[in-house]
Amino acid sequence: MGMEYKLTKSADIPRIEKFGVSLEINPDVGGAGIVLVSTETGHNQEFYHRQSTFTYIVLDGSGEFFLNDEAVEVMKGDVLSIPPNTRIYFKGKLQMILITTPAWNPQNEVQTKSSIW
Repeated sequence: MGMEYKLTKSADIPRIEKFGVSLEINPDVGGAGIVLVSTETGHNQEFYHRQSTFTYIVLDGSGEFFLNDEAVEVMKGDVLSIPPNTRIYFKGKLQMILITTPAWNPQNEVQTKSSIW
């Protein structure tokens, strides 16, 4: 019996643009969501998630996250883990991997500000 694994080819990964951010979304990989996040300016929307922890791994760039109005600076190599029910938005030129645990469910995301700048 062969090893069981899940391979998602790059061409099959859903891509969306929203609030100044480009997202390549792997919605459920072993119970977690994995998203490649790229932005030149930041995520121009404040939101929180009722259920998922958001863990960002900064691959390139630098910027500032605003978590419940507290500024947190990040740069290449940093890992930032944000618990559920924390208001989030960020600014900067960044490329990141976002891991959501459990996997992101849009029904649990709440927008608190539709535009920041």
